[in-house]
Amino acid sequence: MSSQTQPSVAAKQIDLSVISPSQTTNADRLSILDPSMAHEILCSMRPLDAANALRSLSPDRSGALLAALEPDQRSAITALLPHNLVTQWELNSSFPADTVGRLMDPSVALYQPETRVSDAIADLRELVKHEFVTYAYVVDAQRVPVGLVVMRDLLFARPDQTLAEIMMASPFTLSASTTIMDAMKQVLTRHYPVYPVVSDEGRLIGLVRGFRLFEAQAVEISAQAGSMVGVEKGERLSTHWLKSFKFRHPWLQLNLLTAFVAGAVVNLFQNTIDQIVVLAAFLPVLAGQSGNTGCQALAVTLRGMTLGELESVKTWRLIAKEGLLGVLNGFLVGISAGVGMYILASSEGNPNALTLSGIVVIAMMGSCMISGLSGALVPLTLKKLGADPATASSIFLTTATDVASMGMLLGLATLLML
Repeated sequence: MSSQTQPSVAAKQIDLSVISPSQTTNADRLSILDPSMAHEILCSMRPLDAANALRSLSPDRSGALLAALEPDQRSAITALLPHNLVTQWELNSSFPADTVGRLMDPSVALYQPETRVSDAIADLRELVKHEFVTYAYVVDAQRVPVGLVVMRDLLFARPDQTLAEIMMASPFTLSASTTIMDAMKQVLTRHYPVYPVVSDEGRLIGLVRGFRLFEAQAVEISAQAGSMVGVEKGERLSTHWLKSFKFRHPWLQLNLLTAFVAGAVVNLFQNTIDQIVVLAAFLPVLAGQSGNTGCQALAVTLRGMTLGELESVKTWRLIAKEGLLGVLNGFLVGISAGVGMYILASSEGNPNALTLSGIVVIAMMGSCMISGLSGALVPLTLKKLGADPATASSIFLTTATDVASMGMLLGLATLLML
């Protein structure tokens, strides 16, 4: 597909403070902005500018924006676009948002096995004037891919040879219903510029360019960090503040609810804190260290799930590893924190300074172990329940780490000193 853009036109009554219109093309703006704002800009464009911009976007983005237009606007734009491109976008929309089918470009350069090299070259000379061709595909009467021809082999072949004689048989294909994440795993060691996409019946229905797959996966990975704290994947820098508020606020209410759980633990041991005031200074210390331990485990677990590594590594081994790392790291960090407790308690003349330092060490080990286990178990549990493993996982993890760290420190102090 050729990449054509026109100078950008100003959008009326739209805040574009997040980007500079003078430094971006129409396609850049439509790609960067929040979908609702991109739709408003598309409506403000002349049909020719809109058509050129849409051709430069990813197929899923172009199809979604085009489908959201009013019928008369859509007709004015589609009249300026190749029919096969519009038909392809309509086909793409029939597949789920996270599948290869949404990223397909129209299939071009398709030939029968008996086609002669001279005829294929003559056809390609005309085709490349308006399409970007990387490979020629050989299909049978049912449009099932049986071979692939690279331009080098076509160049050095004799004019009277058939494509069946020079093609690479049984080309690698992707299924349109395959998720983007699974497709990335399949192409990880191939790195082809273009992949043929087939239906469930095996018929060629489109092509997906390699960079589109990596682009889609990059967006997914970049959204993962936000999902961990309740930020919607669709939120952009350009998203209107009211919509951002609606996206984020429910998760903050949930976070407040879980914070009350940690607060209830502290309240449960209020008598202990009243008698051993120095413990209050170390509550945030344990919460912070155990929280970081849990986040490390969470990050590694999510990365492993994204790359498919959990398919080859037993889940129980992952859980055991994170628990062990939590104990080891907690012990070493606990020694440092225990020394700090001893110095602080001694400076205040507390006769139980050594006991308090030992309590800090044990509490740090226990809380870091629980945090490590939680960092692995939270995303695994969400996945088992059918939810996105990254969705608000940090909120649930924070609750577990706060309750574990505060509960262990205050509980041990109550048990051993009161």
